[in-house]
Formats: sequence, structure tokens, C-alpha cells
Amino acid sequence: MNRLFFQPHQAGLSKVEAAEHTLRNINPDVSFETHNYNITTLDNFTHFMERLSHGGIAEGKPVDLVLSCVDNFEARMAINAACNELGQVWMESGVSENAVSGHIQLIIPGETACFACAPPLVVATNIDEKTLKREGVCAASLPTTMGVVAGVLVQNVLKYLLKFGSVSYYLGYNAMQDFFPTMAMKANTQCNDRHCRRQQDEYKKREAERPKVEVVQEEEVAVVHEDNEWGIELVSEEANEDTQAAAAAALADLPEGIAAAYTIPVVNTDAGETVEETEQSLDDLMAQMRKL
Repeated sequence: MNRLFFQPHQAGLSKVEAAEHTLRNINPDVSFETHNYNITTLDNFTHFMERLSHGGIAEGKPVDLVLSCVDNFEARMAINAACNELGQVWMESGVSENAVSGHIQLIIPGETACFACAPPLVVATNIDEKTLKREGVCAASLPTTMGVVAGVLVQNVLKYLLKFGSVSYYLGYNAMQDFFPTMAMKANTQCNDRHCRRQQDEYKKREAERPKVEVVQEEEVAVVHEDNEWGIELVSEEANEDTQAAAAAALADLPEGIAAAYTIPVVNTDAGETVEETEQSLDDLMAQMRKL
């Protein structure tokens, strides 16, 4: 947030206010609703859930999608709990503390793994994440990594909302090797979040009630040509038995530890006519051609 949105003249403003001002200048046609509070407290969490369920573009309707760009596990767990309870689809994102890797994750309650289904060690062992940070030491920050992850997140949002391309369920980014691993994680039936387990049961019921679609396998129709004026035939490029035997014999003579990457098929001269070698020069052959 600080590196991507904040501008020097916005000193003194909260991150929420600074982001709204910057984004409103970029696109004044977008409607913004800002709330500068901690969503992990009880009162703020209740208001947060109310805005998710009634803060859509249509009055009183839920939002279409929630994007998480928070920087700590406690806030992520709060968003996860709210979305599981409401059955709200959301996308989680983050950048590692060393600032050279990140990820995005699409979470569909009941269908895919929620944030509590496969929690990081700090969450699974109920360790206070504040104890993992050394006093006076700030995590590394690299705006380029944040920009890449933010761009990938927005691209995934467009594909999901506009229904084109393949939406990524989980997409990582390793800046050191420019590696983008992708995968999909199923919901954990033993998830600690009871609302996640409830959403899983509802999803199974919906899938069971969905009409079965029979897949009809199309039979391959042989192509038949009415005429074949030029006598063109398609033949297999695989070597015949004699050729394979000759190739195997040649490979058997190789020293131990050496393997052939490619073998040249032996030409079978019995199948057709061959041209005998002659002592005629090229000029003689050209002269014969001119007489034809």
C-alpha cells in the first residue's frame, strides 16, 4: 500500500484515505466506501460482515467478490471467518517477508480449501505471530514484487467476474527463478472453522442434486476419398521388424553407459526399385535430360 498508492503530499492521511484519493484521481467513475478500522475486533467484525452482505452495487445485495490485501494472519483469518459464514467468494493474496515471492488464491467456501483448511504453521500451532517478529526489524519490501502480485490478482479477478479464460485457484510467484506454480486445493473435511465444514456439506448436497450430464463419445468416421488420381498413400513412419532388429544389434555394440539418442532407420531396398551407381558425369546426365 505505502509503495504503490501513497504520495508525498498525502503525509498525515491514513492508508485508507490515501488509497481512496489516489484511486479516485485515477478513475473518478468508481464509487468508494472507506472504513478505517481493525476488522479483528468484535464490533468492527460485525460491521464488516454487514457491509459484505449488504454492500453490493445493488442496494441491499451482497458484494460480488472480496479481495484480501492485508499483511498479517490475524486479519486474513477474520476475512476467512466472515466469508465462510456468509458463503462469500473471495481472493486472498500476499507477499513473503523476504519480498521475493508471493501468491494469490481463489477461495470458494465449501468447494475449495479456505485459509483455515491448510493454515501456515503460525496459525496451526496457535502461536502469536507477533512473537515471530524481532523488535525494530521491518520485513523486506520490494514494490516490483508487490506490483506483479497485484497485477496477477486483478487479472484473476477480471477472468472470474467477466467469465473468460481459466481462473487460477492458486497461483504462486517466485521472483528468484521467475517461477509461477499453480494448483487447486480441496476443502479439508476436518477444518477447524465450523462454517467451512457447513459450507462443504451444502456444496455436496448441491452437487448431488445437480442433473447428471452423460458424456457421449463421438465415433471417429473414417475418411474415404472417392478418387485418388495420383495414387497417394499414407504409410507408417515406424520401422519394420527387420529395421528394428538391425537397430537393436547396432545398439548392442555400444560401450556400457552410452545410449543412442536417435537411430537412423535401415532402408529396406527389397520393397522397391533402386538406382544403380554409374560413372557418368553431371554434364552427361544434363545432356540426356535436354534430349528428352
